[in-house]
Amino acid sequence: MISTEFLIIGGGITNLAFAAALDSSDYLIYEAEQDVGGYCQTIKRDGFVWDYSGHFFHFRHKDIEQMFVERIGSSRVRHVEKAARIYTQGNWIDFPFQKNIHQLPRDAFIECLVDLFEKEDKPASNFQEMLLSKFGRGISDRFLSPYNERLYATDLSALDVDAMGRFFPYADLKDIVSGFRQADNQSYNSTFTYPEGGAIEYVRAIQQDVAADKLRLGQRILELDLKRKIATTAQGPVRFEYAVSAAPFPQLLTMAGLPAPKDVYSYNKVLVFNLGFDKKGPRGVHWVYFPDRDVTFYRVGFYDNIFDSDRMSLYVEIGHTADAVIDDAVVESSLARVLADLKRVGIVANQELIASHSIVLDPAYVHITQRSIAEVRRLKSVLATRGVYSIGRYGSWTYCSIEDNILEARALAAQFNSLT
Repeated sequence: MISTEFLIIGGGITNLAFAAALDSSDYLIYEAEQDVGGYCQTIKRDGFVWDYSGHFFHFRHKDIEQMFVERIGSSRVRHVEKAARIYTQGNWIDFPFQKNIHQLPRDAFIECLVDLFEKEDKPASNFQEMLLSKFGRGISDRFLSPYNERLYATDLSALDVDAMGRFFPYADLKDIVSGFRQADNQSYNSTFTYPEGGAIEYVRAIQQDVAADKLRLGQRILELDLKRKIATTAQGPVRFEYAVSAAPFPQLLTMAGLPAPKDVYSYNKVLVFNLGFDKKGPRGVHWVYFPDRDVTFYRVGFYDNIFDSDRMSLYVEIGHTADAVIDDAVVESSLARVLADLKRVGIVANQELIASHSIVLDPAYVHITQRSIAEVRRLKSVLATRGVYSIGRYGSWTYCSIEDNILEARALAAQFNSLT
């Protein structure tokens, strides 16, 4: 039987960062796919470079950013000042919506402004109530509610008040009114970096600190016996002292034989299309938000405007419920609607589609609720008593950045390093 001190479940950035920071070399990384990276995979087709979805990197810790830049090469990493727009009811305005309502047609602007001043600023018990309390009905109904409903593919009243944490673009009344005179569209991702070669370059940068013989690619962990500390794989059993998992939390629970009720761990799927066209499209924009329900997609991003390439290269995202069936027929019909809507909103004019790719992210966005927060906290503590640690965006069933995942992984590694 194979034995290892640290069984690492999943080969995404979080677990690679953990292994890289660990003093011990007694670890094995089991990854079900044929390559590491998780959702940070890159597809190269017909001269286009796409990721599974838009992975633009936002760093608050300069040492982490510098590590990536040094390993990839400064000339191959583009530092970009974000340009984001919103398309709603035939109008283009700057993001975030609540700071730019003065760009709306006069009647819509007045409605949003009056509702902003007349809103009931009272304690909220869910995400939808928070939007109404802080921004009023006009701003909520015109953008914040429909867009986030499309993003999460769920009723916003089911989500926790703080479901998006620091990533939600909060703004008080003074911020909003001040923005009428001078634009202030700063947010957590006002600037971002992106490497030539796609998001996989960030994965490879961390992978440099992980020994190749520690990777078990194409090997999935099927079961975890917490009492005996033995994992089951199709290739045979593995004995471990500690297990570190970045797998989706309910998946880890199922491996360990623990209940994972769907009403606690709810989430959505996202169908992503990567599209390459023969000619350039709109310039000066990196992504666009679409709150209107008659548009197939909720977000479109422009890879070509990062490196100013001469052919339009897009990612297009469509939200689905967790139980939605997304088979080949659905993908084909969705692509037809996407192309029609791209023309209708003015992104595509006379360009011809010459390359495409699609992927279903499952899970995509988790639904953070008071119950899920409490259950994840409780069960992570239970698992830790057995030497099992669940980390990362899906391992902690939360909303966070890739940088946050790296910091969490390093912190856990530091705890183990302190014991030696």
